Order: sequence, then structure tokens, then C-alpha cells
Amino acid sequence: MIEVITEKCVGCGACLKACAYDAIHVDAQLAEIDIDKCVLCGACVQACPFDAIVIRKKSAEHVDKSLYSGVWVFAEQRDGVVAGVSHELLGKGRDLADQLSCELSAVLLGYNLNGMAEELIAYGADQVICIDDPALDHFRDEKYSEALSYLAEKYKPEIILAGASVIGRSFIPRVAIKLNTGLTADCTGLSIDEESGNLYQTRPAFGGNIMATIVTANHRPQMATVRHKVMNPLVRDDTRSGSVIREEYIFELEEDNTTYISFDKEKTNLINITDANVIVAGGRGIKDAKNFAMIEELAEALDGAMGASRAAVDSEWIAYSHQVGQTGKTVKPSIYIAIGISGAIQHLAGMSSADYIVAINKDPDAPIFKVADLGIVGDLFEVVPKLIKRIKEVRA
Repeated sequence: MIEVITEKCVGCGACLKACAYDAIHVDAQLAEIDIDKCVLCGACVQACPFDAIVIRKKSAEHVDKSLYSGVWVFAEQRDGVVAGVSHELLGKGRDLADQLSCELSAVLLGYNLNGMAEELIAYGADQVICIDDPALDHFRDEKYSEALSYLAEKYKPEIILAGASVIGRSFIPRVAIKLNTGLTADCTGLSIDEESGNLYQTRPAFGGNIMATIVTANHRPQMATVRHKVMNPLVRDDTRSGSVIREEYIFELEEDNTTYISFDKEKTNLINITDANVIVAGGRGIKDAKNFAMIEELAEALDGAMGASRAAVDSEWIAYSHQVGQTGKTVKPSIYIAIGISGAIQHLAGMSSADYIVAINKDPDAPIFKVADLGIVGDLFEVVPKLIKRIKEVRA
């Protein structure tokens, strides 16, 4: 909080000139601060020649960590299908729970959840906690955050993990705020500190140039969202046994802030890039939106998916759902073909885990060639049509 010490303030106005947010005015030779406008930047503190303005930081609130136990994975599902990232998180969660000697739980929210609990147990969960309610039939931030927060406050898990998907990114921050704890987004690595038992949460920072490891030392639960395709799921084992806990939550009868209208899937014959074994991606070198028809034709010939760099998406040549990279999707296909993509570090962060990388670019010094297993230096408008023709001949 920020405070004006009345005994020191003389109303000189030095703080007014320093404030860029028009949050200070002087009344009766005393500075007054509008808390609604103040952003606690500290400029007025430095400008005051009388040390009459101070910012007091709240001391960290320490929770009793002994009250929290267990690793939770939010099991994302849509229309009765569990998201692949949830299987991956159960695989990593199993490892973390074993290190902490605690239970691994999957949390399932929705309506008509028949059969999914058994699937989650087969992928590593010791127990499944579910709320099966018509109010959760279609995803909405408010309802899902209410339900998950309620469960977390009741059972007090030590760790909560969720996929960094559209759904996870949308409502998990709300849960963190409700639980008064921290959240690390878009993690690519998770581990346990043997000495403290804290969760080390690793994510790219500064445009992917460094990897930052973040610790939630004083609050619980420790929360993180994790990108699809960066963790490995366990092999499904339908002989595993576990328990299913069915909870109920009474939702507020207040008028909802949002109303579910419909869900429109993107109209394409190609598979989702996060599930694809083969991805053909185009970048700035494609030059025009119409030329993505060539990329799509090659992807179809290989039974693959169509990806894109951020430059292509920002140019509105293709929808964001195809974007690969740090600000797009992380993919891990068997084959990744990069066409007209220079290889910015942000793009490499999303596709460098591919088993085999093919790059087609006319610039022999393009960074993409440093990670490529096979590089073709040439004009993509000459190379790709020949490649499509040859693949169709072979497959025929």
C-alpha cells in the first residue's frame, strides 16, 4: 500500500509532476493519492524531497504446508473425449506423486461423464474426483473456476496441474486468484526439490532465450499449466484400480455473466496439429494466403496436418489454430516439414522436439537449417510442387 506521511508533507507538488497517472492532487498543502488510479510505480516516492510518501509491502503470508497433500491433474474433456494433454499430465503427475509419496488424483468436471473416470485411472490416476452437473455441460470460465476452487478448498491438494490449452488458459488463472496462490503458465518442465519438497516449474522466458524456474514457496496449492506434447503419457493399463469420488456443488442462482451459444469446429479435412504425426508448416516465404493451398495439398498427400509460423498467422494468411511456436502450439510429430520458415527461436520452441525435421528455404543461412535433419536449399515454389507430384506417384 502507498501512504502519505502527513507530518512530513508540505504540499510542494513535486509528486504531482512525477506521477504519470494523474493519481495525486494537493489539498490544503497535503498530497492525497487516488488509490484507484495509482499503480504503485514509486515515481512519487523518489521525487518527494521530504520522504513524505512511502510504499509499504505486505509481508508474505505463510501457509501451513502440512495441511496440503496430493497431486491433482485437471482432466480436460469435451463431448466425452479426454484431451491428450490430460493423459500427458497424468504421466508426469504419477512421477511427482511417487516422489512426494502421495496420491495422484484426476479432477473431472462436466455432464454425463460416464466411462471417463475409468480411462483416467488406466492412465495413472489413483482416484478421480468428479462433479457431474448440467451446469458444467458446456465450458464456461465462471462455472468451472467455481467448481475446481470448491474442490481444492475442501481437499487441499499440494499441486494442481492443467493443460495450457484454450480451456486451461481461460479458467485456471481464476482458480489461482480464488485460492490466493501463484500460477506458472506454459511450463515445459516440472520437478520436485528434494530438500524443500517444492515444485520446480520451468518455462521459457524473454522470447524463449532463457528458461526460468519458478517456485511457489509460501503458498499452496502450487499451480501450473503445461503445454501439450512436452510430457509423455503412461501406457494405458486397464488392469489398474482406483477410486471414484462423486462430489456435488450448488451453483449460485445469480444471472450468469456469459451464455453458451454454440461451438463451431474449424471446417477442414486435416487433423489437429497437436495430434498429427506429420505436419507441413508454411511461413513468411509463402508470400500470400492463396499459396497455403500448396501447403495443404502436401499435408493431405502425407495424411498430415497444416501448420504455420507466427508471421503467416499475423499476416492473416491462416487461422491462429495452425500456429506453431511459443505463442502458438507445441507439437511433437514424427515428421515436421518447414516451408519458407526462417526459424526464429520462438518458432523453434514449438517444433524442435519433432523426431525428424525437413526444411525448405532459399536462404542457405536460415536458422531453421541448424535444427533440420534434412535441408533443401531452393525456391519452395519449384521444390514443393515436385515433392507433391512425387509423393502422389509413390503412394498411388
